[in-house]
Amino acid sequence: MTTQFIQPVDELFTLRDWLRFAVSRFEAAHLVYGHGTSNAFDEAAFLLLAGLNLPIDTLEPWLDCRLTRAERIKADALISARIDQRVPAPYLLHSAWIGGRRFYVDERVIVPRSFIGELLVKDALASVVPDPAAIGTALDLCTGSGCLAIIAALAFPAARITASDISKDALTVAHRNVGDYELAERIDLIRSDLFADIPDQRFDLIISNPPYVTASAVAAFPPEYRAEPKLAHDGGVDGLDIVHRLLDRAADFLSPNGVLVVEVGDGREVLEAARPDIPFLWLDTETSEGEVFSLTAEDLTALRNAKQNRRSDKQSKRR
Repeated sequence: MTTQFIQPVDELFTLRDWLRFAVSRFEAAHLVYGHGTSNAFDEAAFLLLAGLNLPIDTLEPWLDCRLTRAERIKADALISARIDQRVPAPYLLHSAWIGGRRFYVDERVIVPRSFIGELLVKDALASVVPDPAAIGTALDLCTGSGCLAIIAALAFPAARITASDISKDALTVAHRNVGDYELAERIDLIRSDLFADIPDQRFDLIISNPPYVTASAVAAFPPEYRAEPKLAHDGGVDGLDIVHRLLDRAADFLSPNGVLVVEVGDGREVLEAARPDIPFLWLDTETSEGEVFSLTAEDLTALRNAKQNRRSDKQSKRR
C-alpha cells in the first residue's frame, strides 16, 4: 500500500494554522532569534504577517482568515527558508522595523535593532536634547543601513545630517533607504573610517551604534549572526575598540553645546572600569538598561584638556 504525503499547502488554510505550524517547526529546528524578535512565536508572526503584506503589529484580526493558494505557497517557502538558510527573518523579507518605520535590509548590512533608534522615535532624545529645533547639524557614525540617520532627520526637522560608514556595500543600502524616505537633500552619505574623512565642521549631535561585540563572542556566533557582516559586530578583544576611538576624537567635532550618544551593548561595566575619569550618563529605554551613554561637548573637552595637561607634565619631568 502506497502512503500519500500531503504537503502543508494542501492541509493548512488559515493564518492561525500556519502560525501554529511555523512555531512547531521553528522550535524543532532550534533557531536562534534576536533580530527583532526573541522567541519562535514572535518570529513566526513577524515572518507571516510581513510576508503577506499585513501590518506586523496586528495579529488577532487576521488569524482566522483563509489564505489563497499563492499565499500558502509563499508562507511555506518563507518558513522553510528560515529553517534551511538560518539567516535573520528580515533578510528573507528585505525589511526591518524600528519604532514602526520600515527599512530595506540585506546581507550587506546588519539588521537594525538600535536602542538609540528607540530613544529617537520615543522623544527625540529629550533627556539630553531639550530642544529638537536647536539641532542644526548631526553626525551618524557607523550608519549601516542609514536607519538612525533617517530617524534623526525625522526627529530633528531643522537638522542637516551627515552619515558615514567604512563599508561601501553598507552605504549602497543606506542610499536606497535615504531615497525611499525622500531625504537625499538633508542626509549626506560619506565613506569614512569613523572621523577620518568627515568634513572639518562641528555637529550639535553625534550618534553612533558601532561594532561592540567581543572577538570571542563573534567567534562563537550562531548561523543567524554569522549571516551579518562581521565588520558590523567585531569590536576587538573587549568589544570597545571603536568606542574608545569615538571618545578620543568626538570633542574635535562637537559644537560647544553638542552631545555625543553611543550604544555599547553590555559593555558598560568594562567601559566604566577602563575610563573611570569619564562621567557617563546612561540612557535607559523600555527594553534596555545601561546600553546607551551620553556625554556633552563640555565633558569631552575637559577630558581631552586634562589628558593633554598630563602629557605635558610628563614631558616636562623628562626634561
